[in-house]
Amino acid sequence: MYDVVVVGGGAAGLSAALVLSRARRSVLVIDAGEPRNQPAAHMHGFLSRDGMPPGELLAVGRKEIAGYGGEVRAGRAVSARREGTGFTVELADGDSVSARRLVVTTGLRDELPPIEGLRERWGNDVASCPYCHGWEVRDQPIGVLGTDPRGAHQALLVRQWSDDVVYFGSQLAEEDRGKLLARGVGIVDSDVVKVLVDNDELVGVELADGSCVKRSALFVPTVFAANDGLLAQLGAEHTSDGRTTVPGVYAAGNVVDPMAQVIIAAAQGAKAGMTVNNDLVLDEAGAQRRVHGL
Repeated sequence: MYDVVVVGGGAAGLSAALVLSRARRSVLVIDAGEPRNQPAAHMHGFLSRDGMPPGELLAVGRKEIAGYGGEVRAGRAVSARREGTGFTVELADGDSVSARRLVVTTGLRDELPPIEGLRERWGNDVASCPYCHGWEVRDQPIGVLGTDPRGAHQALLVRQWSDDVVYFGSQLAEEDRGKLLARGVGIVDSDVVKVLVDNDELVGVELADGSCVKRSALFVPTVFAANDGLLAQLGAEHTSDGRTTVPGVYAAGNVVDPMAQVIIAAAQGAKAGMTVNNDLVLDEAGAQRRVHGL
């Protein structure tokens, strides 16, 4: 039995495992190999790692964990249950692993609106976070899709990176319209039905009326679908410091905080790792007191 099993091998999970392995805990990370930012060529906003490919960060993290005796195993966790004072995690290959504590860092999925060609450009010239991708498309003609009420606010943010920003959407609250106009954002009262690509570059969008508008980058508010199946099975809801409502179960990163960028998810994972170790220390001290009659 491991001290801790971490389900999820992204920034949050690896950070938790690094803290725990350095604390001399036996740790296993189960990694399905599907990080949220996998389509992106680079990640940004991570101090000292700005511009690093996401896969490279994870590879370095796995190597660091191994250097402290931690293990990373490729696989998919399909279920988790409490057994005695610990937990058992079942894997898709039929194997199972047990641990005293369980950390869930399984991230989320970005669900895009059903617009032709949009998914194929995701992580390239179609993005959702201006703080992650705004600099790379600065001063370009940018479009923001109003497929969600959050689109108007997103357009206000994107305007920080370009003077040529157009909001596309057939439904826009008058208050939001006023804010966009005041900030110098163009408004097209029509929905986008297709993304136009030429020579593997986004060149514009096609509207519901058949007209086309030239754009070289798009921002779109996505629906955040948390990969929280294991937490749901256990009846665990996130509380604070990485803890959940189920003793011994912890969670960090995008599975509980969809707005967390890589650096924030990593920090949350590190904090959760410290919380786990602290709780284990207190449990062990209590058990030792009982043994010695103190």
